[in-house]
Amino acid sequence: MTKEKFFGLLGWVGMVTSVLMYVFYFPQIQQNLAGNKGSFIQPFMAGINCTLWLGYGLFKKDRDWPIVIANSPGLIFGFLAAFTSL
Repeated sequence: MTKEKFFGLLGWVGMVTSVLMYVFYFPQIQQNLAGNKGSFIQPFMAGINCTLWLGYGLFKKDRDWPIVIANSPGLIFGFLAAFTSL
């Protein structure tokens, strides 16, 4: 396997694990809505982080789709988890 293929594969594997990490905010959101409030700051900062990475991936000359796809759920679920915890 060439170095280029390896890093391409590594990017896609990282994307899948990142998407799963942010999708797992869903149980915290459910708990927040049920009245068992969780932390605000960690998911809020995750939402900010994902917003920055999403912008990086979208607006660089050659779009970086693994970064865009990996951080899209984090933007949604991070902010959703943060604001439902208030």
